Formats: sequence, C-alpha cells, structure tokens
Amino acid sequence: MFSQAALNASLNGLSAILLACGYVAIRRRKIAVHKWFMISAFLVSSAFLVSYLIYHYRVGHVPFQGQGWIRPFYFVLLTTHTFLAVVIVPMILVTLRRAWLARFDKHRMIARWTLPLWMYVSVTGVIVYLMVYQIYAN
Repeated sequence: MFSQAALNASLNGLSAILLACGYVAIRRRKIAVHKWFMISAFLVSSAFLVSYLIYHYRVGHVPFQGQGWIRPFYFVLLTTHTFLAVVIVPMILVTLRRAWLARFDKHRMIARWTLPLWMYVSVTGVIVYLMVYQIYAN
C-alpha cells in the first residue's frame, strides 16, 4: 500500500527532477521549457507542503528509530533540511515573482541561490523519508 508519507517523498523527488530539468532547459536557453518545469516544480512542491501538513496534523510526530553513528547524522540532516525548508519558501516566491514581472536580472541573482537550496530541501526530504519509514522503521 502506498502511504501518505510515501506520497510526500514522491512529490519531493518529483520536484527535484523538475528542478533539474528546469536548470538544464535554461542552460540550453529553452526559456519556455524552463518556465514550464519551474512552475511545475512549484506546483508539485506546493502539493507536497499541503500533503505534509495534513499528514503530520493527523499522525503527529514520527520518531527516528536508528541507533549508533547514524543518529547524529540523521539529526544534522533533518535540522538543515527543516531550516532550509522554512527559508526556501519566501525565496521561491520572490524568485517566481521576479520572473513573472520580467525582472530577469534580479530573477537570475536570487535564482542562483534558490535553485540549489530548493534542490537540497527536495532531495534531503526523500532521504529523511527513507531513513524514517524504510531503512530504520520498526
């Protein structure tokens, strides 16, 4: 059975793929394709956020079961993921707004920071899911 936690991880993974494709598109000067990928990544990330909040409202806290050296690694990963997940939301909104208003010089300036941070949050979200629900689950 496909759980809501698995759905959340899948949405995070899909977002990372869309971001990577958007990056490749803009490097190839395919502006319309880049725009489609980035808007899609935003919509998928938004769906993730709604699903994540609903899941944790219903389920609550899910503790990490791993022991030994992996435990501090997990908590460092989770802490950076959580902090950057909060930071990235306004950055995404500013980046998209600047593109929408055709302020491409300013868009590029912030997008150079937004993309890698957004990618990090998406990828580490999948890793956190794997660690909590798959690898170290009871």
